[in-house]
Amino acid sequence: MKDTYASPDARERPRTETRIAPSTEPLRHMEHTREKYKKLIAYAATLPATPVAVAHPCDRDSLEAVVEAARLKLIAPILVGPAAKIRLVAAQESIDLGDLPIVDAPHSHASAATAVRLVHEGKAEAVMKGSLHTDELMGEVVARDTGLRTERRVSHCFIMDVPGHAEPLIITDAAINISPTLDDKRDIVQNAIDLAHALSFAHVRVAILSAMETVNAKVPSTVDAAALCKMADRGQITGGVLDGPLALDNAINEEAARIKHIVSDVAGRANVLVVPDLEAGNVLAKSLSFLAGADAAGIVLGTRVPVILTSRADSVIARLASCAVAALVALARRTPAADAVKRAAPEAVAQPAPI
Repeated sequence: MKDTYASPDARERPRTETRIAPSTEPLRHMEHTREKYKKLIAYAATLPATPVAVAHPCDRDSLEAVVEAARLKLIAPILVGPAAKIRLVAAQESIDLGDLPIVDAPHSHASAATAVRLVHEGKAEAVMKGSLHTDELMGEVVARDTGLRTERRVSHCFIMDVPGHAEPLIITDAAINISPTLDDKRDIVQNAIDLAHALSFAHVRVAILSAMETVNAKVPSTVDAAALCKMADRGQITGGVLDGPLALDNAINEEAARIKHIVSDVAGRANVLVVPDLEAGNVLAKSLSFLAGADAAGIVLGTRVPVILTSRADSVIARLASCAVAALVALARRTPAADAVKRAAPEAVAQPAPI
């Protein structure tokens, strides 16, 4: 299958018998304190700063985020791109680059290639998208001979801080895999579970979403959901509890699950949402962002190192949270033995939860 990548910039409920009373307080008045992100960033700032190759940070938003992340000691950035242009933008926007290293590259494509090369040279443990297009960066990341591929399918996760929701939500895949196959979805689920463990989720509860909660041969996503759950039963997916198919309401709302008589460890309490395809994921993530005021940190997994994908619409704290997530993923990669123990028996590992 040809790899096609959509940018992070890039729900149907046919059954209506479940009616959950809306909150008495309108969402626009709900104070979003971003406590989950603040806790995540504060925790990551206690770790050694992760060396990050930042590809083509040639506009104000990308430079400001990188400089602030460096100030908080979330990352140790290496700026990769046209040195003169980076310095010019910094001067025009009154951004103090301090002594941040700059690796000169003539244009955006070369910036992406150089950022990937720095990983191979052991100088960077993560890659971050600057102001270049997502396709340019991901093309270099997945290049077969020179990229950062592993045996896993590459996938994207949003880590969303939703106002009024007790836990952060991981949503996957809303940015890379357009119409994933069953095998692709297995890797997408495993990548998300591994991310949840890197973030020290106490319990990883994975909902495989569809438009309904019963298996229907006419709705392929319900068949895939059932197969993924059986894969987890047989050890082909590890580290989390899976249930599906589940509709969105009975995946995240316990009252909706109770009304539908769905009893499982996941229903109503999912903290990982696996969508059927990119379109469903993109609509879900953007709905949470623009209707519910959620923030979305983004990370690419299934690669040798985490790749930070940011959107032009991201808030500053979302960009910082993306850097913090990458730092925690990089930490988990450096300590694979401890991570394996935690995934096999999470209750046996006492560790403070970042979020």
